[in-house]
Amino acid sequence: MQVGDKRSITRSFSATDLAAFHKQAGLQESTTGSVPEPLIGALFSYLLGVELPGFGTNYLKQEMQFLRPAPAGQPLSASVEITRLRPDKHLVDLRTACTGPDGTLYCEGRALVLAKDVGK
Repeated sequence: MQVGDKRSITRSFSATDLAAFHKQAGLQESTTGSVPEPLIGALFSYLLGVELPGFGTNYLKQEMQFLRPAPAGQPLSASVEITRLRPDKHLVDLRTACTGPDGTLYCEGRALVLAKDVGK
């Protein structure tokens, strides 16, 4: 892992996906046609736990600012980028962002995780 390392994933959430989310969460189905914020947060969780830093990562802190609703059915790209490594404490700071295909920024923030092999 090095400062500047980055990973991303692109995913579209269909109306069926949103209906399933609302049912699982015990919520009334939304008519807004936008992706619920927890689903965008889940993209960051996937990236941190599977891609970068990867297996064994423990979330310590997550900050997300949702700037506008993300429309359903549109590809959303979530990314994480290492901004700081603290090997002495096994900590990794990352910038997080979620954008649309035209570059529209829907969510930005940062994450702090505890990870194995920091600085290697």
